[in-house]
Amino acid sequence: MSDRVLYLVVCAAGPAPHVGVLVDQAISRGWDVCTIATPAAVDGGFIDPADIEARTGRAVRHRYRRADEPGRWPKADAIAVAPMTMNTVTKWSDGHADTYALGVLTEAIGLGLPIAALPFWNAAQAAHPAVDRAVATLRTCGIHVLYGDPHVVPHPPGTGGTRIPAYPWHLVLDNIEGRTTGG
Repeated sequence: MSDRVLYLVVCAAGPAPHVGVLVDQAISRGWDVCTIATPAAVDGGFIDPADIEARTGRAVRHRYRRADEPGRWPKADAIAVAPMTMNTVTKWSDGHADTYALGVLTEAIGLGLPIAALPFWNAAQAAHPAVDRAVATLRTCGIHVLYGDPHVVPHPPGTGGTRIPAYPWHLVLDNIEGRTTGG
């Protein structure tokens, strides 16, 4: 395992079934990847936990660990959120911690970890005022929300499937590595 630990938070969005691309990129760049999925990503079949575990050597976590369960992970050096949904960005910015993924993300702000988030939502969702407000709030906390980059813009409703092959997974790693030592 690497000395650099990346917590990868995966949400239930169109690109999620292909998160192995990001996992492989991170591992090839020398990261020890610990994957956290939102409950919707697991329950909705957006990810294959067994595939991710085979790639990382670690079980995917999607719920809070019970007090009697072993399995603490090493401390994170950075956090990537990809793909990030509208639901996650708005709840995270409001400080919700009702899922393990959100709990990790809200706490990470106070820990000062480098965090980059790569959204995936449509233009109709983006039109809701909560989205811009949430992105602005997270940015004031030092989170690099990669929204507005020419490669990360809302897609027209009903066209998300056509955008999945071009989802720029590498941007989240490039951003984090630009802010961490050894990257």
